[in-house]
Amino acid sequence: MPKISHEVPRCLLTISSDFNDYDYCLPHLLDQDEEYKQYFIDARDKGRYVIMDNSLHELGEAYNYDRLHHWVTELKPNEFIVPDVWMACAQTAAQAKYWKQFKYHKNTQITAVIQGEDKNQAYLCANLLVNLGYNKLCVSYGATWYNDFFPHINTDMGKALGRVRFVQGLLKLDQMKDIKFHLLGCSIPQEFGWYDNHPQIESIDTSNPIMAALEKIEYKEHGLDNKPKANMNDHFDVNFKDIDYGSVLYNVNKFRKINGFN
Repeated sequence: MPKISHEVPRCLLTISSDFNDYDYCLPHLLDQDEEYKQYFIDARDKGRYVIMDNSLHELGEAYNYDRLHHWVTELKPNEFIVPDVWMACAQTAAQAKYWKQFKYHKNTQITAVIQGEDKNQAYLCANLLVNLGYNKLCVSYGATWYNDFFPHINTDMGKALGRVRFVQGLLKLDQMKDIKFHLLGCSIPQEFGWYDNHPQIESIDTSNPIMAALEKIEYKEHGLDNKPKANMNDHFDVNFKDIDYGSVLYNVNKFRKINGFN
């Protein structure tokens, strides 16, 4: 079963360990928010497993390189997702090569995100990253070409099915047989159950159950048909009194149930 983490607003940080298997860190927030920074320093000191992202999804581009260098050295995360360039194979591979030159703490594994302008470029990118020596690759939920790869009248469903089809293709490749995968985000929460607990899918992160709860949406028996519109950029500062914590717990527990993560 993969390790699961759901990103949460600041007000839920200290209780998020009750339902998260590990902590998922957005480095730009370490510089912007003292409480957030302290949480991750404490998580490090407590021995919590930490994956540090590069904040591309939140900022539109990877966070400042000097600050990434600082935080990967200071925080010593268990995994660091090196900078990538959205839906750009060559630039992403170049960044992955650049970040291989540095020395990291012995407990820090660097991982890379597969990017590409279309499915063929994405498969090429995956192979380039493996050839660079990356042993764990990340797969984003949001590439627009997923909808071309798996057309569906419901674009959120199509995007999820497109990623499933892409990942299944990766898992069939001989050169990927020893590679682990991290799934970044999701369009619909039930997608993760469609991988049948494949052992190479080692970790996932998604704020979907939290964002749904903030929209006062509780998961149905099968999950959801559409992606919640709420995002962490707009709701990081939400007040606890404005959150139905019962719905948060309901969704995170239902998330595990519908995906077979017991």
